Amino acid sequence: MTEKVIPRLMARSIEPVSAFYLALGFEITFKQTAPYQFLSVKRGGIELNFYGDRKFDPLTATHGCLVDTDDVDLLYELFTAGLHDAFGTVPVHGIPRIGALTDMSYGVRQFLIVDPGGNTLQIAQPISDDQRHRPLPKDPFERAIHTGSLYADAKQDLDLAVKVLDRALHRTDSEPTEIQLVKLLVLRADVAVRRSEQDLARELLARARAVGADSPELDDARRRATEIEAGL
Repeated sequence: MTEKVIPRLMARSIEPVSAFYLALGFEITFKQTAPYQFLSVKRGGIELNFYGDRKFDPLTATHGCLVDTDDVDLLYELFTAGLHDAFGTVPVHGIPRIGALTDMSYGVRQFLIVDPGGNTLQIAQPISDDQRHRPLPKDPFERAIHTGSLYADAKQDLDLAVKVLDRALHRTDSEPTEIQLVKLLVLRADVAVRRSEQDLARELLARARAVGADSPELDDARRRATEIEAGL
């Protein structure tokens, strides 16, 4: 027996969805507007179906799927380049948007895409055989980065992410390392811009630049800071 699963996702209109996925390098394999809106797209082993419903609200959408890949960095590079070529920028807030490429505490390296229909695609590459959540780090700043990233980049609960990150950034009993500080500031800026707090995001990114820390460990954070700044 041979089976194949194709996720069924939703959108208010299939037109912006089709343009978005074309920018990501997908091909349209089927499209109709009557008797109802329906769209099929495909890129390599990724196939997605979309139903259009004018009553559907992308802002409250909970649909999504996991895309398992063996080269998440390449997909991120191709997807961001395609979006930039098509739309002149890489969308990092609002709908649609593309999230940060980062190592998560449950053994995957991933980024999230929210398409014009509000559907969330988790593009992930396993980087460990163990994909359970790691124990909380003992260091308070590592713990804040760990938990803040989970809330911001996995659960997408921005209010909880703010509480965790602001508590760490306002501690007076101890100080983070320079690398920890940059990670905290960029992550908090990412959350700020997604909450339409552009001025705060600029302030946080300026603080991160002023730290001057230079380490391969900051490659993901530096890239995300550049993407956020380009969209402000």
